[in-house]
Amino acid sequence: MMNPMPKPALLIFDVNETLLDIETLTPAFAEIFGDGQVLREWFAQLITYSMTATLAGSYVDFFTLGRGVLEMVGTVHGVKVTDDDSRRVGEALRSMPAHPDVAAGLAQLRDRGHRLVTLTNSPPVDGAPTPLDRAGLGGYVERQFSVDAFATFKPATRLYVDVAAALGVPPGDCMMVAAHVWDTIGAQSAGMEGAFVARRGNALLPVPALPQPTVVAADLLELARLLDERELRR
Repeated sequence: MMNPMPKPALLIFDVNETLLDIETLTPAFAEIFGDGQVLREWFAQLITYSMTATLAGSYVDFFTLGRGVLEMVGTVHGVKVTDDDSRRVGEALRSMPAHPDVAAGLAQLRDRGHRLVTLTNSPPVDGAPTPLDRAGLGGYVERQFSVDAFATFKPATRLYVDVAAALGVPPGDCMMVAAHVWDTIGAQSAGMEGAFVARRGNALLPVPALPQPTVVAADLLELARLLDERELRR
């Protein structure tokens, strides 16, 4: 049977966790809190409060919010978070390495005719390379979008629509690639497809009433293979 879905012209990649390995922050959290698993608590709260800011009609950049959430989590755990602690976590967040599959996966997807861009919650810093550039991945993508330019955090639907419009591509020809189902839900609600990359610490959300990812892959190399197979079935 022919698959009716064409090859997505534009792949929009989340950056934190999807392309870059956030678990490299674990040693910093182990030193600050005595437990590296607090990293996951902090990041979950950071995402929660970024969404809260957008729903409440407010905005503060992701790195500033991250510092505040770090202090909040410190209060919960009875740990005094110092300025040095905040600087260390901030620098680690801006200098995460790529997952091992990412460079080869992006190269394969680009070489097979997909346009590649990124959309991240992280803001640019004047005069400094982006986290993607620091990880050696900037050359693989056409453009790097930050929610900071829109003063709205993911998964607000209009972000995905605006990125597609900026590139002259209909949302129906786009696929959001993310390790977070909340990101794919936002993109699919905007009329895009969603690809879930199953990075450690993340999982699918089995709630049929919500949009389920179009494609599920272990990494970017498998995503490239699955999109190739889908194209061949058309």
